[in-house]
Amino acid sequence: MTTATRIGPGDDTAARDHVLRPATAADLPVCAAIWREALNDYLVRLAQPEIPDDLGPILRLYGHLQRTDPERFVVAERLGPDGRPTIDGFIAAVVRDRLWYLSMLFLLPRAQGRGLGRRLIGAVMPDPGDDSVFRATATDSVQPISNGLYASLGLVPRVPILRLVGRVERPDALAALPSDIEVAAFDEIGADGDGLGSSALAGELGALDRDGLGFERAVDHAFLVAEGRHGFLYHDRSGRTRGYGYTSESGRVGPVVVATPELLGPVVGHLVSAVEPRGAFGIWAPGSAGEAVVPLLRAGFRIDGFPSLLCWDRPFADYARALPISPGLL
Repeated sequence: MTTATRIGPGDDTAARDHVLRPATAADLPVCAAIWREALNDYLVRLAQPEIPDDLGPILRLYGHLQRTDPERFVVAERLGPDGRPTIDGFIAAVVRDRLWYLSMLFLLPRAQGRGLGRRLIGAVMPDPGDDSVFRATATDSVQPISNGLYASLGLVPRVPILRLVGRVERPDALAALPSDIEVAAFDEIGADGDGLGSSALAGELGALDRDGLGFERAVDHAFLVAEGRHGFLYHDRSGRTRGYGYTSESGRVGPVVVATPELLGPVVGHLVSAVEPRGAFGIWAPGSAGEAVVPLLRAGFRIDGFPSLLCWDRPFADYARALPISPGLL
């Protein structure tokens, strides 16, 4: 999820005072703290609850982004009043096949409104004239200045991403899987704790991703498995792959990709019944994925907070039959 600018001036530091350099693993805790401070700066003004200081999940995500795309994870550093280097902001983007995705752009409040966000974007964004690359990001709907900045660069808000939170209170609202669909857990077909393991499984996931999303992301599947999410593959009786999805005891559900929109609701229904979460489930669902959104709301879930906005320069995916990992990593 990206955010860049704030209404009102920052301090006297200009964007040109910063040196941009690739982030190191040692920088990631600083970036996580910037992420939290920048979000809380405007959430409090909107009378929303603050982001808690449990930074473990976001640190693991940052580690994944920095390992897979080190040249696109960039920090903005300057000398502080004490003469020591200080990081005021960072940007992280990933490339997955033909998709360039801006995962994160956050600045400390004091560094906002000085052109630093635009400078960071320029450091990692591909040439807009390169038609072989699709560009996308997700933004906060409550950030009109940031949304205008991204739209001016071609990343126009297209689809809301809803945060659905809850537990299944009315199971009858969730459709069952069709009778001809068979389910296999990843660990039954070769996945292991360090990756996918089975080349056949990786091939099936890649084919679904290419068809539904327009890009492959084997490194992200390996990350999800290592994070402890439980993956399931769905076949029909003829053996055709019809979808996949992830769930977890931590409550995180997704990503999900299915062959046809009408399978999305039943697959999500299976995922929220396959494990017992330690708390509530949390699901990121595009507004275009009505086959999942409607039954989940009827089953007892609620929309939590303001929607994010999925932005792109050209259509690249079918989000009537897919749910993302999160706004930070599709």
